[in-house]
Amino acid sequence: MSLKNVRLEVMQFLEKDVESLIEKYLIPIEKIWQPADFLPNSEGDNFFEDVREIRELSKELPYDFWVVLVGDMITEEALPTYESWLMDVEGVKQQDRENPWAKWVRHWTGEENRHGDVLNKYLYLSGRVNMREIEKTTQFLIADGFDIGTDRDPYKNFVYTSFQELATYISHNRVAKIAKSKGNKKLGKMCQIISGDEMRHHNAYSEFVERIFKVDPNQMMLAFYDMMKLKIAMPAHFLRESGNKISTAFEEFSNTAQRIGVYTSTDYVDILDKLIKRWEIDKISNLTDEAEKARDYLMNLPSRMYRLSERIKIPENSFQFKWVEPAFTK
Repeated sequence: MSLKNVRLEVMQFLEKDVESLIEKYLIPIEKIWQPADFLPNSEGDNFFEDVREIRELSKELPYDFWVVLVGDMITEEALPTYESWLMDVEGVKQQDRENPWAKWVRHWTGEENRHGDVLNKYLYLSGRVNMREIEKTTQFLIADGFDIGTDRDPYKNFVYTSFQELATYISHNRVAKIAKSKGNKKLGKMCQIISGDEMRHHNAYSEFVERIFKVDPNQMMLAFYDMMKLKIAMPAHFLRESGNKISTAFEEFSNTAQRIGVYTSTDYVDILDKLIKRWEIDKISNLTDEAEKARDYLMNLPSRMYRLSERIKIPENSFQFKWVEPAFTK
């Protein structure tokens, strides 16, 4: 049987548990928070007063903070790309409305959609950013798509999402801490609750991988190896500003996130180490010679990457993005 058919068979085998995993990891729409819970009520008498408060508190946040918050928002707003990609994974039958995997993707998308919505509206009300330039960057990112090296392989896609959801948890959680440290408790709470969603999603995708390891350990190990050898591409790796070529803004955005400690090269290695421990890679038995070599590579990878991460030098000076006017921020 071909690898593609084996993966499809495994996905079909796991289908029976997806409904219970939706109940375990996703929150019913009637119970989960919505963007309006964190934003001024446009129907209320205090709307303009609340907006003024947002604008005043926003003045306390520095330039690099706004660049990172904008980049995080744009990444969240590129959700159509992520949903269409996951809907094309082997075993996800989007034409079948009741297919459990398609149902997972739709419900996960619904939760993720709120993140971009609330951050977008907050940025608009803050008066600290150039929304038109941000909107153009978002449209470019969606139009340019992405290639994360997973193809339609569910094993590789679930490694990617396990990794990426934990990365977004770290980023939003650190942004929350910076906002709170500058006295902006509402923005801090908003970003913290977004990070909570990301952690739940990380736990879900990590459990998908755990279940695959139990039924197809050799190919799951090789998929993990392939993804880490390729290196995990961030979802906004094609980020660009208007008038510039594809991917030209991503490195500077990443440098900014590193400079203020929101997401660093060390975090990347920490995530890899956490996944190796969570999936108990060292304890998986009865592997083929090829899978054993892949396991050895993975077990040795964090220490090698930690040494490399220590040598990385980040530019001290901020790059001037079109998204944020320096005159607006400290």
